[in-house]
Amino acid sequence: MSDVSKDDLKTGRLVVVTGASRGLGLSMAQTLAGDGFRVVALARRPSEALEAAQNAAGPGRIAFMAADLGEIDALQPLAQKIRAAHGPVYGLVNNAALGTPGLLTTMPASKIAELVHLNTLAPMVLTKYLARGMMTAGAGRIVNVSSIIAFTGYNALSVYAATKASMIGFTKSLAREVGRLGVTVNAVAPGFIETAMTGEMDEAERGRVANRSALKRLAEPQDVADAVAYLMSDRARNVTGTVLTIDAGSTA
Repeated sequence: MSDVSKDDLKTGRLVVVTGASRGLGLSMAQTLAGDGFRVVALARRPSEALEAAQNAAGPGRIAFMAADLGEIDALQPLAQKIRAAHGPVYGLVNNAALGTPGLLTTMPASKIAELVHLNTLAPMVLTKYLARGMMTAGAGRIVNVSSIIAFTGYNALSVYAATKASMIGFTKSLAREVGRLGVTVNAVAPGFIETAMTGEMDEAERGRVANRSALKRLAEPQDVADAVAYLMSDRARNVTGTVLTIDAGSTA
């Protein structure tokens, strides 16, 4: 991680990462902070891993803010609170999501609604309120986390797949809405990743998943975080409305 000066802390661009207390979101927050961004990590509650990341990143680099993204009416006040406490928002990573499995024919309607509420409605509404400042400033980055399941499908994940597919359509259309004002909108689509979720698979199942990929392995959270960091950077200034797949060649 590079050294950060006091001037950098004052001028570093601010990125909001949802679901940043663990897993992919935590890796994204750490990587963005290491690249010189200031990060607001949103989650329902902090974690020991996030606190360790805050200490490692240094003062002012990663700030935690408690938020229940399922409370849609609270998202506008949340956006205002972020701006008041940390200044203008340059980037947003919509990472928080539920991955609840279940067959459509037996999944309770309340669970279906919960998935759509958090995975689709919440990121759209949060983006609505944070994108306004980016449009006014004439610059900004929005990255939505989708999944390869959105375009490959997977047994017992039809509702989850639908919510992740919605983020691709959202990405492509929003990119056209805000592009003329200097804001880029992209998505990343991870495959099976080395996380706690895949850690629950037995060795044989993990091996079968890995062997389906061109590289014969699973991608790691850092791979996804690096893709997000690229899309957030000036190097991606002419990349918008696209989906970057990180799956070790599983969908090749």
